[in-house]
Amino acid sequence: MISYTIRPAEPRDVPAIVGLIGDLAEFEQLTHMLALTADKLAPYLFGPKPVVEALVGEIEGEVVGFALFFTNFSTFLAKPGLYLEDLYVRHAHRRTGLGKGLLTRLAQIAVDRDYGRFEWSVLEWNEDAIRFYENMGASVMPDWRICRLSGDALKRFKA
Repeated sequence: MISYTIRPAEPRDVPAIVGLIGDLAEFEQLTHMLALTADKLAPYLFGPKPVVEALVGEIEGEVVGFALFFTNFSTFLAKPGLYLEDLYVRHAHRRTGLGKGLLTRLAQIAVDRDYGRFEWSVLEWNEDAIRFYENMGASVMPDWRICRLSGDALKRFKA
């Protein structure tokens, strides 16, 4: 079995995280939407008012995976929750346990912080991920859909 390390991201990891997000965008066929740079991400992770956190996964000292997450809130539970925005492990390092390790660490963070739940989204065509999540005990919520306002639509709606 391959040994890996999971740790909180540090400022020095931002370029590697940006590279992994680029790989994720390619995997999801969404590179046309990617506007991310290290300069844009760093303040949100490590600036005076951070709004996201990240874990990185290393194999032999190289960052090969990450999980980027933030706090949300459940009015029904009256508790904060942990929302996983992105999780990605480079293809060559899948099936090493790193992806499950990142998810396990996030679940531990949610429990340690007394959060009410741990949530994320998955693309409906990503059947491997869906099976993986269901096998670990996650429920795929069939009745819920993501709604989004962004770009010009968001600007028009604010008026």
